Amino acid sequence: EYLSQVLEDGDMDEFFVAIGNIAKAKGISKISNDTGLGRESLYKTFRKGSKPRFDTVLRVLKALDINLKASSIN
Repeated sequence: EYLSQVLEDGDMDEFFVAIGNIAKAKGISKISNDTGLGRESLYKTFRKGSKPRFDTVLRVLKALDINLKASSIN
């Protein structure tokens, strides 16, 4: 729900920060191991003002067991 609400608001900076918050809550070390990304890299990737690559975002979301779903808005 948290990510859905942030996405609905449309603020991408806040979306990346939210992913970082969830990753911290689940354990950055575990996410780092699951994705192959360094801990420091993860902290930098999901701070305000970052512009992470889409594939990085997807890898972290997968490690968090979160799927994105596209739908039409009509």
